[in-house]
Amino acid sequence: MTAAAATAAGQKPNSRIGGVQIGAITYCFRSLPSSAPELLRYCTELGISAVELMGDAAESFAGAPQMRGPAFAGRQMTPERQAAMKKLAAERTAWRTSVSMDKYKELRKLYSAAGVNIGIVKLSLTADMPDAEYDYVFNVAKALGARSVTMELPKEAALTERIGAFAARHKIYAGYHNHMQVNEQSWETALGQSKYNSINLDVGHFTAAINKSPIPFIRANAPRITSFHLKDRRYGNDGAANLPWGQGSTPIKEVLQLMKKEKYTWPANIELEYAIGEGSTVMAEMKKCLDYCRQALAG
Repeated sequence: MTAAAATAAGQKPNSRIGGVQIGAITYCFRSLPSSAPELLRYCTELGISAVELMGDAAESFAGAPQMRGPAFAGRQMTPERQAAMKKLAAERTAWRTSVSMDKYKELRKLYSAAGVNIGIVKLSLTADMPDAEYDYVFNVAKALGARSVTMELPKEAALTERIGAFAARHKIYAGYHNHMQVNEQSWETALGQSKYNSINLDVGHFTAAINKSPIPFIRANAPRITSFHLKDRRYGNDGAANLPWGQGSTPIKEVLQLMKKEKYTWPANIELEYAIGEGSTVMAEMKKCLDYCRQALAG
């Protein structure tokens, strides 16, 4: 029975394969209408039972101020756009530091009823945010039932120290995500500052950045990893960027088999970033990625 047929028959999605929780970051669906209910529908149609939910979808559901109006048209950073963004940031901070968590609890119930766990929410924290906004981010995670908040790995030690202190206070992990700016020591400072600072390892970017397999790093740092992003890239950042799975150097199959063997419990979330070929769709490519995981974990 296909995932879509199972959903139609009233069965909840289940993407735990061979004991490994396969999920998706909802960024995968960025080219599609991306309200929180629409993202949930894509997941149930695919049979995905765990997500890293992008914060903009969650906040939009809860009623956050949005980028609207002519100043936000296009991408050029005009003076008008800069002024509008500054005004929006102030409005959003005021909203965040006063809003009830009721809509987030409603969103959690919506996803839970459909069989999809919001294990992670992606919301960034910056040095200029007030403490109340830090509390807001971790309170959102708790209201959604998430055990981790993900964000880009900061360069400033003072920032990861502050984030780690709030994470510890709320007992919600801060998972730091990598692009190509990392090496095998990049998380050491943050991990030493708080036991709630953790690694959100993008295995594709990491493979390209360190020019070798990430498996030794995973083994050495398993106690501090809280999630994966799965994608395929070549060794050495050769300019190929993201590739359809199986065409790059990232040992996705071996990484998943390691998770199964060692019984690692964190989610491995698909991040669809490669160019979609003519005649295909986001949903078709997501299915290919899921099938790749199933084949890797078969037996």
